[in-house]
Amino acid sequence: MTEREALYTLSGEVQVDDAYLGGERVGGKVGRGSEIKVAFVAAVSLTDEGYPLLVKLSPVPGFKLKAIADWASKCLAAGSTVYSDGLACFSAVTQAGCTHECTVVVGRKSKDVPELQWLDTVLGNRKTSLSGSYHSFGFGKYAARYLGTFAYRFNRRFDLKTLP
Repeated sequence: MTEREALYTLSGEVQVDDAYLGGERVGGKVGRGSEIKVAFVAAVSLTDEGYPLLVKLSPVPGFKLKAIADWASKCLAAGSTVYSDGLACFSAVTQAGCTHECTVVVGRKSKDVPELQWLDTVLGNRKTSLSGSYHSFGFGKYAARYLGTFAYRFNRRFDLKTLP
């Protein structure tokens, strides 16, 4: 499923955000510095009517300019308009020929940012799906597979015959 999802690129209006799998280990670091968290880019392309069409959930080594530029060159079609929450690294999507529009979210909850509404909904669904199905797993080892499985099902939600 993950390999099939790698074949698709997102185009048009695309919402992106940084996200993490995993949590803190007892006695370990908390937050973004936790040694068991896996960073991934969450992206949703929208239809012309503004509804979610395709999703990409891609593990990245970190949220640095080079990592996001590499991700954008593989996952985004040139000419896309990318909306983000203002994290500085997302400006690197311009290296892939995309336009970057950012909305600074500081002091607001993500549900109060209409520019990222569908991305927030998809991430909430991903969290519910994973926590309901997998109570414990090796985040670092299997993150790409679990994220790919979710994206595969999401991207085929209107064509149920193609789902296994």
